[in-house]
Amino acid sequence: MNLKKLFFIGLFLTTQIIFAQFGAKESLVKIKTLSNQDKIHPGTLLKVAIKTNIKETWHINSNKPNEDFLIASQILSKNEKFPIAVIKYPEAENLELGFSEQPVSVFQGNIVIALMINIDKQLPLGEYQLPLQLKYQACNDQTCMPPTSVTDTLTISVVDSTQAIHVINQDIFNGIDLSRTTTIQNKDDNSIAATFESSGLFLSLLIIFLGGLALNLTPCVYPLIPITIGYFGGQSEGSTSRLFLLGVLYVLGMALTYSVIGVVTSLSGAVFGTLLQNSFVIIGIALLFVLLSLSQFGVYEFKLPDTLVAKAGGAKGGSFGAFFMGLTMGIVAAPCIGPFVLGLVTYVAAKADPFFGFLMFFVLAVGLGFPYLLLALFSGKIKRLPRAGDWMEGVKHIFGFLLLAMAFYFVEPILPKSIHGYILPLFGIITASILLLVDKTANNIKGFRIFKTVFSFIVLAVSIYSLIPAKEISPDWKIFNEAKYAKSLNNNEAMVIDFYADWCIPCKELDALTFSDTRVVEESKKFTLYKVDMTQTLSEENEKLRNKFNIVGMPTVLLIDSKGNEIERLTGFVNADDFLKMMKDVR
Repeated sequence: MNLKKLFFIGLFLTTQIIFAQFGAKESLVKIKTLSNQDKIHPGTLLKVAIKTNIKETWHINSNKPNEDFLIASQILSKNEKFPIAVIKYPEAENLELGFSEQPVSVFQGNIVIALMINIDKQLPLGEYQLPLQLKYQACNDQTCMPPTSVTDTLTISVVDSTQAIHVINQDIFNGIDLSRTTTIQNKDDNSIAATFESSGLFLSLLIIFLGGLALNLTPCVYPLIPITIGYFGGQSEGSTSRLFLLGVLYVLGMALTYSVIGVVTSLSGAVFGTLLQNSFVIIGIALLFVLLSLSQFGVYEFKLPDTLVAKAGGAKGGSFGAFFMGLTMGIVAAPCIGPFVLGLVTYVAAKADPFFGFLMFFVLAVGLGFPYLLLALFSGKIKRLPRAGDWMEGVKHIFGFLLLAMAFYFVEPILPKSIHGYILPLFGIITASILLLVDKTANNIKGFRIFKTVFSFIVLAVSIYSLIPAKEISPDWKIFNEAKYAKSLNNNEAMVIDFYADWCIPCKELDALTFSDTRVVEESKKFTLYKVDMTQTLSEENEKLRNKFNIVGMPTVLLIDSKGNEIERLTGFVNADDFLKMMKDVR
């Protein structure tokens, strides 16, 4: 800290002492609180707007004023029965002030601060007074007032569910987007957002890059490994520099997909993976996998027009294909790659900064795609093995079938549920039969023939085993609806609510490995269990549920106690032991 800054801080503090002693006769900030409903039911959320008028030529520090010694503006509920669930401050302005080396973030003029107040399910009916307090520090170009506060009281009428509620003050609330809100956090919060807020930009980007690397260990990414090796093995001529270029383009394609998701998220706060909740998008992706598989069977190959190749200095075909493949693989991995990404989505949505969203997800994608750059190089080493030729064509055929399997996997959720669970096993049986009896490519090479035979029999065995009906051990799930949920709340039932989607692999893992555990099934008898199908999240009904329960992505599992309070929220796979412990902590 330099002498100039110390001087201004000293002057700043001295001014505060003078005003604190003699006081100021005139209030510089006035507030008025408004709600969006004339009455409210227990167990719901009430939207509140605080209209704030700041006297002309004065400003107050924002909720994040950029300097530690400045007093941040803060909204407080002075009635503990009505805690603030979420809060959204308006966009701040940056002012250049002499005492600070960086612009100071402030509010000026007329602003609106939006809140959501939690109305407890057990709150007795009646009329309540809710004092809401704005703590602030006001300054103008010459002086700063001491920290102070202003309070306005909102009257809240809590009524039973039989009474009608009327919407009011829509002229104010129509202009407020509470989809981008900041959840009120405890001081010991260890969330993704808290981690990034407490770290500098470089450290945050490093954390995100390492997180991207770690995401390669998740199930959604597993299918990309053989596909990547097969694709690059079939596209390259063995040149290391050529393979490196293709790998870089592949990673950049994946990065572009995630960067777009980051920008869209920052603008809309939408669910991560909503691209795969539209039937037309799903069909398009499945067709794309079919087209990619055809290239592995030699029907065609990715190649730029000869005129463009000449203009590019003789670059060989495949560059566009590698980039386009990366775009596709980014979408494939997007739907369910863990709570780290869901936390990042929530953080970016709250920031509402498109460039910030682009940067965060671009770095995430580079971390996720970096191993595939190595796989691209590795695939070339495969092709440069001795006697490369027919056996490599055989490998490409195998990967072509894997790509077709991915097409069937993605299209399955939109097909009739009566055939779910049969499509991939039947395809596996057909594939194994073709590889064993029809496709004779490279059978003259003993090593490859042995590999193909073993691989085919493994696929055949797994497929037949998958078709054998098995006795399922599962909790007593009920289909969720609003009426059942309200009845469970009224009956003081502890609940487990599982939000799942057919395209979500961790959801399937939870069903297969966690919910099917006999100990979990036994403990679940103490709960009312609901399943919520979010496969078509873009539907109007599911969109309402997503907003009501603040669902960011799938899976999301809520554990709710007998008082209607959310005790645990899972946004990824957990094993049976951990889930059992969580269930026992709910009363």
